[in-house]
Amino acid sequence: MRILIIEDEARIAARIERFVQEILGTELSSLARCDGVESGTEYIRSQGIDLLFLDLNLNGQDGFEVLKNVVAESFHTVVVSAYTDKAITAFEYGVLDFIAKPFSVERVRQALERVVQKPAGPQPPLQFLAVKSRGLIRLIPVEDVLFIQGSGVYSELHLLNGTKALHDKSLEKLAQLLPARFERIHKSYLADSRYFAAIQIQSGGRYTLQLTTGHQLPIGRSRYEQLKRHFQ
Repeated sequence: MRILIIEDEARIAARIERFVQEILGTELSSLARCDGVESGTEYIRSQGIDLLFLDLNLNGQDGFEVLKNVVAESFHTVVVSAYTDKAITAFEYGVLDFIAKPFSVERVRQALERVVQKPAGPQPPLQFLAVKSRGLIRLIPVEDVLFIQGSGVYSELHLLNGTKALHDKSLEKLAQLLPARFERIHKSYLADSRYFAAIQIQSGGRYTLQLTTGHQLPIGRSRYEQLKRHFQ
């Protein structure tokens, strides 16, 4: 197994390394360490790995940036972090496990057992969106989202069942995370291309996208040519 540890604290990286060597023994083919987003990204792209142990605070940088950078690569990710409030976001990114600091050798062993049981594939796209409401966190399947309307630093999710939910990420951030079928049709809208029905030409050079559900959404002028390909 080829393993990379991305951790900016040498003491913690050494602890993970020691536990991994103890648990895997001869099954470990390579084990490397990086301490930042850039170096970790470069290593994954150039060397290839089977498993990533990822810290989320890398010298002030967001560890999730690594996963954004290498989304097409095939490996499993285990997050190791003291920021347990990031666990839901981690699973949104498709990580296999979340180990809270401080951790024991048995907890690392559990994570490695999960890796062995599950074959690696390309990093999965975002599968759930976490919505906070009245002190509760609800996971909304991306499959249930019809379109998204930007509202400043927040985004309003419009679901297939006709309900709405407010998400605490901006439209720009969601556009980076969602599957490619969610297209930017306007500066304020993302929509699932599976539900595109027709483009209506309005007066004054304006365009409207009609969805199979009957919703009509504005099309930005710069997006019109891109969207036309769905109807050719």
